[in-house]
Amino acid sequence: MKMIPNKLASLLPTLSVLAGAWLSTAAHAVNDLPGGPAVLQTNLAPAVTNIAREQQWLHWFMLIVCTVIFLAVFGVMFYSIWKHRKSKGYKAANFHESVTVEIIWTIVPFVIVILMALPATKVVVAMKDTTNADLTIKATGMQWKWGYDYIKGEGEGIGFVSTLDSSQRAMSNSGDVSKASDDYLLKVDNALVVPVNKKIRIITTADDVIHAFMVPAFGIKQDAIPGFVRDTWFRAEKIGSYYGQCAELCGKEHAYMPIHVKVVSAEDYSAWVDGEKKKMAAKADDPSKIWTLDDIMKRGEKVYASNCAACHQANGKGGGPIKPLDGSPKVLDADKNVQIHVLLNGQNGAMPSWKQLSDTDIAAVISYTKNNWSNTTGQLVQPADILAQRGK
Repeated sequence: MKMIPNKLASLLPTLSVLAGAWLSTAAHAVNDLPGGPAVLQTNLAPAVTNIAREQQWLHWFMLIVCTVIFLAVFGVMFYSIWKHRKSKGYKAANFHESVTVEIIWTIVPFVIVILMALPATKVVVAMKDTTNADLTIKATGMQWKWGYDYIKGEGEGIGFVSTLDSSQRAMSNSGDVSKASDDYLLKVDNALVVPVNKKIRIITTADDVIHAFMVPAFGIKQDAIPGFVRDTWFRAEKIGSYYGQCAELCGKEHAYMPIHVKVVSAEDYSAWVDGEKKKMAAKADDPSKIWTLDDIMKRGEKVYASNCAACHQANGKGGGPIKPLDGSPKVLDADKNVQIHVLLNGQNGAMPSWKQLSDTDIAAVISYTKNNWSNTTGQLVQPADILAQRGK
C-alpha cells in the first residue's frame, strides 16, 4: 500500500507542469472573430452572400424534414409496440404482400425525396454558375501557402503569394499563445482583396498536392487539384474581412495555410489596384543591371525571410521532408542553372515553382543561399541569368 503514495509523489512534478501549461493556456481569452470562427460556435458561419444564405436555409430545411420523419417513424413504431404488446393479449397481424402497404412505402419516400431534391438542385446549379463574372482570380494552392493571380477584370496582371504571418508562426512554434490575437493562425501577409457586390470567380488549381479553397461566410469550398482547373464564385454583400482555411489535408503544415479575403468598396478597391500596380512597377528591376555580391545578398535575405524561411527555416536546415539548403549539393553546384531551374519549375512536387517572383528576387535569393550559413561558394547570380532560363 505504501507504494501507491510513493508513485503519486513521483508524479507530482509532472502533474504540476501539466497544470501550469493548462493554466497558461486557459488564461488566454479568446473572442469571436468577425468574418471568422466564433467561440462555442454551434451554427454555420453568418452568411454574407446569397448562396451562403440559400445553403443555410437548405441545411435547416433538410434537418427539419429528417427530424419530422424520425419522430413520425419511431413514434408510430414505439406506439404500436406499446399499444399492441403481447401482455395485453394482442396477436401480430399478418399482411404479407399487401399491395396497399407496398404502394404507400414506395410513393411516400419518393415524394419526400423529390421535395428535398428540388431546392437542393436549385442551389447546386446556382453554385456552379460562374458566368458573367466581374473579376476572375486564380487561387493556386502550394505547400503551404496560396498564390493569387488576377487574370480578368479590374486589377488584371496583379499577382502575389499569401502566407501565414511570420509572427504568428513563431508564436505557434514557441507554444506560448498567451498573447495571441483573435485572428491567431488566420493572419496573412497579403490578403486577397475584392470589391463588394461584384461577382468574383475563383479558379482553383495546385502546384503539388490537393488543397481546397474554403471561405464559410461565402458558402464556397472548391478543391484545388494539380493538373486540373476547377472554379467557384461568390458575391460578397458586406464590407469586411472574411477568413477560411485549406480544407484538404495537404501535409504537415496544413494548419498553417489560412485564407483572408478583404472585401472593400469599389473606390477602395480601385485605390488598392493602383497601389499594387505601382509596387509591381517598382519591383520591375532592370534585368540587365549588374549587382555586387554585398548588395544582392541584402536583398536575398529579405526575399528568403518572406518566402523560404517558413519551410527551410531561417538557419537553412529544413526539417522532415523539407530538404536543407545549408550544405545542399544543388545549392553548392558550380552550375548555377541547376538551382535556377528548381526555383523556376519546382521539384518533385515538394518544392513549388516560384516563377511569380521577379528575376532580381530569384537571383538575389539564390545568391543568398549560395553564400550563407556554411555555404561559401562565392557564386553570384545576376537577374539576366534568370531571364535567360525562363521557359526552358
